Amino acid sequence: MNTSAQTLETITLGGGCFWCTEAVYVRVKGVLDVESGYCNGQTVNPSYEQVCGGRTGHAEVVKLVYDPALVSVRELLEIFFVIHDPTTLNAQGNDQGTQYRSGIYFDTPAQQQVALALIEELGKAEAFGRPIVTEVAAQANYCPAEEYHQDFFERNPHQGYCMAVAAPKVAKFRKTFARLVRD
Repeated sequence: MNTSAQTLETITLGGGCFWCTEAVYVRVKGVLDVESGYCNGQTVNPSYEQVCGGRTGHAEVVKLVYDPALVSVRELLEIFFVIHDPTTLNAQGNDQGTQYRSGIYFDTPAQQQVALALIEELGKAEAFGRPIVTEVAAQANYCPAEEYHQDFFERNPHQGYCMAVAAPKVAKFRKTFARLVRD
């Protein structure tokens, strides 16, 4: 199938450490590009060290370029809610700080509507047993992370953090969303 650039969309997601989130989304059918980065903070072009210091306001995120004819924004968000804990404020597991917050940073009002509707639906169903604290905001002040963060899991599958944290998220995605796993 030929994909025209006019049909592609982007959305930016913060689900804790971007290494883990990226490791999942590179495997999703219809996702054409995944870039680790930082967004929704005050500092222009912050470094990893600045973001980790917690004073820039940025979240660690992945910016997804996807073909909505192959994967819907709702499907991308369903994956998002399965691979991280949206009920912990400014933390994912042992990763603590505002940079690890749960966030959906939309590019279009339609993406915002889907995100808010899904959060409401999951909340009413008490899907997590606790309130969802995921931030939903327009994507702002985005910049890519340093090159050594890109494709980190792919290049370092035997690194301790990757084996302990990222690999189980990839396995959970493969099991839960088999129909969306890239061939």
